[in-house]
Amino acid sequence: MADVTRRGAALTGAALMTGAAGEATAFDFRLTAIEGGALPLARFRGKAMLVVNTASFCGYTPQYASLQRLHQRYEAHGLVVLGVPSTDFNQESHDAAAIKQFCDANYDVTFPMTTPEHVKGPQSNPFFAWLALRGGGPPGWNFHKYLVARDGRTVRPFATQVEPEAPAVVRAIEAALAVTPPAA
Repeated sequence: MADVTRRGAALTGAALMTGAAGEATAFDFRLTAIEGGALPLARFRGKAMLVVNTASFCGYTPQYASLQRLHQRYEAHGLVVLGVPSTDFNQESHDAAAIKQFCDANYDVTFPMTTPEHVKGPQSNPFFAWLALRGGGPPGWNFHKYLVARDGRTVRPFATQVEPEAPAVVRAIEAALAVTPPAA
């Protein structure tokens, strides 16, 4: 079933990126939830999304904690943090259940996550190919971040080394959400 979903997503994504169905937005793509089943990004229409390719066995893995804090801080304002595990850099399990267990046990992750996906190269998931076209290229490593605006078209990239709670990321999130920063 997941294979059929992936092929359907690939066909839809390819058609959308070539303009066959008009200009694609992030909300036109579909992934598979880490728990299983379809995860249509249309579910997040009108929200800003911070999409991050994640890995459980990487020096940047502690960024999960910051991602969870961003999720808790801004979810009510319309931010969706979306974790997309990737084996492209050889620091992630291929087993979605093991990834979910790791994230739950070590970081109490409550934001949506997907099954492992390719995020670069010719096998790249269509959504990540779309993000790369709009957001300055494919991820160079784990924990590359793409901030997708509420319009589903505007994409701003943040490199792996940029912490999720870095001032530049927080300012970009608040601008995307039109949130007034809390007083210092």
